[in-house]
Amino acid sequence: MYKIALIATLVLCPASLVTAQEQTNSIHQGHKDKLDSNSNGAVERSEYQAFMTTAFTNLDKSKDGSLQSVEVSQILTAEQFSQSDVDHNGVVSQSEFMKRVMADFAAADRSGDGNLQ
Repeated sequence: MYKIALIATLVLCPASLVTAQEQTNSIHQGHKDKLDSNSNGAVERSEYQAFMTTAFTNLDKSKDGSLQSVEVSQILTAEQFSQSDVDHNGVVSQSEFMKRVMADFAAADRSGDGNLQ
């Protein structure tokens, strides 16, 4: 399974590229600074969720509450988009998006403490 975690960073900070391996091993300091809104040195689940909610809004160029493949074609492959479109209706709803990125957060949180270091 590929990682979609930190995809919002690509949208909000397009100069950076993060691989699934980098996401799983640690958070790049530049990404961490963007996500760590309370500056405590860790990205908390709530911070990540708020960031990704904003990212979804920014990605949703048509403002229809869902992502079409054309809106994310520069950051997701067709296969990744299809995997995110759980109900296979041709769009990724905010619910599908959030479930996916929060599952990726949980997978990256190896200690299970609700924080990414």
